[in-house]
Amino acid sequence: MLTRHPSHPDASPLGKPVAYAQHYAPELLFPITRQGKRDEIGISGDALPFIGEDLWNAYELSWLDPRGKPVVALARFHVPAYSPNLIESKSFKLYLNAFNQTKVASVDVLTETLTRDLSAAAGAPVSVRVEPLSTRPQRHMGYPKGVLLDTLEIDVDRYTPAPSLLSADHALPHVGETLYSHLLKSNCLVTGQPDWAMIVVRYKGAPIEREGLLRYIISFRQHNEFHEQCVERVFTDILRECRPTALSVWARYTRRGGLDINPCRRTPGMPVPPDFAEIRQ
Repeated sequence: MLTRHPSHPDASPLGKPVAYAQHYAPELLFPITRQGKRDEIGISGDALPFIGEDLWNAYELSWLDPRGKPVVALARFHVPAYSPNLIESKSFKLYLNAFNQTKVASVDVLTETLTRDLSAAAGAPVSVRVEPLSTRPQRHMGYPKGVLLDTLEIDVDRYTPAPSLLSADHALPHVGETLYSHLLKSNCLVTGQPDWAMIVVRYKGAPIEREGLLRYIISFRQHNEFHEQCVERVFTDILRECRPTALSVWARYTRRGGLDINPCRRTPGMPVPPDFAEIRQ
């Protein structure tokens, strides 16, 4: 398997004019090491405090069948959180678009190719599912079964991440609950373009102070970081400041360039998040 060496985000295709490849071009994939940002939040590469994955959905995948007739499809990719690299999203888009004028023998061959290339870029096995629109794939919309924080009447004056806003009352009995917000906004690490998401916090432990949690979520509003890195920062801040006995944090980001990214980080034993799209996706 070809090993791709991660590079600094500034060297990625983000924010730069590019010529769109018309044929299969795996070299377009641009891996970025996860560890640099993890060092900032105190995560050791050999002792991750979470399990999880990054779920990518692709809506603009097309290729040519052996007779030259286009096929259009949806695709889903699961990148494990333990992979050493994330894949920069614009490079992912360019890579997928390079199939537009490429003849592919079958869906199975395409799936095998995507799996091989993406696993090489991530440095760990990536699972792939391709669903041609002729098979009538479905996408389910939904809302978390929990408490929406966005209706809380609060004053806000912090727009860069402020973990000190987080707290839990350890004098009260432990609870298990799901809290969520549609007010997460951060910015691309390289271009500064806005990224929008719903974020969900499911935990067991001392009750988390809800107004402080909402202020903390809003505090990402002027923060520059990739989707995956933001979710890991939220996870580690809540784990440190609130000390839950179990924690799951996931986000549903709105799509850009035909892709949406949905990172999830959770402590072992916490369930996989329900599989539904946020209404803005």
